[in-house]
Amino acid sequence: MRVPFVAANWKMHMTVSGAVSYVASFNTYEPPTSRVETVLAPPFTAVHATSEAVAGTATRIAGQDLHWESQGAFTGEVSAQMLKEAGATHVIIGHSERRHIFGESDVEVNLKVQAAIAHRLTPIVCVGETLDEREADETMAVLNRQLEGGLKDLTGAQASDLIIAYEPVWAIGTGRVATPDEAQEAHAHIRSRLGELFGHNAQQQCRIIYGGSVKPPNVAELASLPDVDGALVGGAGLEPKSFAMIVAKSAEATV
Repeated sequence: MRVPFVAANWKMHMTVSGAVSYVASFNTYEPPTSRVETVLAPPFTAVHATSEAVAGTATRIAGQDLHWESQGAFTGEVSAQMLKEAGATHVIIGHSERRHIFGESDVEVNLKVQAAIAHRLTPIVCVGETLDEREADETMAVLNRQLEGGLKDLTGAQASDLIIAYEPVWAIGTGRVATPDEAQEAHAHIRSRLGELFGHNAQQQCRIIYGGSVKPPNVAELASLPDVDGALVGGAGLEPKSFAMIVAKSAEATV
């Protein structure tokens, strides 16, 4: 059985002091159990402090992005080694905001995935369609392109250990959520495509999580779907009680 994976992407929110206070508050609620893998993704400036704050707990830390080179003249960028040294175990790659605001391509996503794996960071690879693409009935074609390009040259074992986050762009920060049927259809398609690209083990073992206006009232229904293995949480992950509720409801959905 795949262990549910729930991550809070703080985006460009939270100072160092705010991150430490968040963890202190989050830890007062029922802590994450072995039934859920829980990750916080603070901004780069707070990765180290947040990592220290969660020490001794089951919570892990993710970077929100990385550069594919180990070092160099890349002003403002952060490498896999820097994230590792700061305490990260995971890294988000190809988030829709990186793709659509900053023009990140599938080729760049692939370079970042390869760099993360090389330095023992677990990639959380984001895929998903825009509203125009969904209305044009291009969702599955977009997912195919992003999976094939972003995961190019990976082995079956490497694909098995990935986290894939399906995040329909039209549902991010809008309050609109994919219906259970829409979410399950997309997740099932991703799982099937992983099988075609990387084999049976990758198809069965890779965790595919949903991202797009996930909140305590809707997470249980999403988490109960057969091919949904957790959530990538945005706004609702900025409040510790709200995120703790999402973790708890995700655990309950696996019972």
